[in-house]
Amino acid sequence: MPDVVLNHEIARRYTNGESRLTVEGDTIRALINALDAQYPGIGAVLRTDMAVAIDSLIYQDAEHEPVKPDSEVCFIPAIEGG
Repeated sequence: MPDVVLNHEIARRYTNGESRLTVEGDTIRALINALDAQYPGIGAVLRTDMAVAIDSLIYQDAEHEPVKPDSEVCFIPAIEGG
């Protein structure tokens, strides 16, 4: 199962401080859904306020990106601007 890394603010707010989790899912959407089932409310934040790094590659719109069982998925604050 992929390892999921959350920033400290999200971890403190939703997962009782756990910033590293193991979650089942083969896409980012599936991971977010699994996290939201376990930690209600986290899904909305991860979908709207976060970019995603899958094995060190950063994606802005990653919902349909595939995730391997040995992947590391990091949710990081999205950078806005232009």
